[in-house]
Amino acid sequence: MLLPVLQIVTLLLITVALALSLAHVLELPGKLRLDKRVYYAVQSIYYPGFTIGGVGEAGGTIATMVLLFLTPYGSMELWLTLVALLGMVAMEAVYWLVTHPVNQFWVEGVQLNRRSASFFSFGAKRLQPGDRTPDWTELRNCWEYSHVVRAICALVSFVALVVVISPIA
Repeated sequence: MLLPVLQIVTLLLITVALALSLAHVLELPGKLRLDKRVYYAVQSIYYPGFTIGGVGEAGGTIATMVLLFLTPYGSMELWLTLVALLGMVAMEAVYWLVTHPVNQFWVEGVQLNRRSASFFSFGAKRLQPGDRTPDWTELRNCWEYSHVVRAICALVSFVALVVVISPIA
């Protein structure tokens, strides 16, 4: 009885991560048409609202790990759960290696509470004297397309886990 409940909870957490990353993807065509001033203004609307996605991402990753250890060894469900875990880990990796560093540019000058300021400063690579400041369109493209990759990773995890839970697995 524990395994089916954990599967459903895990799927719900992955669904939150997928929904938020997919929302960014759906905004992409319109946001690419914005000029610098408007784009910067729009970027500030994501905080703190979209940061709740961390619950789905971190929770989904942890729940998928637990699910992997509880899934019978050698079964197709084990392999599909492993695929779901790899998708969530890849989603996290893209966030921390690509998206998060760019977020630090977007929140510059935004009034953040202490917890948010601490989160966004984590792993900050400050520009050193002589470093080239990236063009805003480079930052925009990096941020926007990283969310496309993250949505694909979450979709892979979602589909793999749906197949595990469905009676066809």
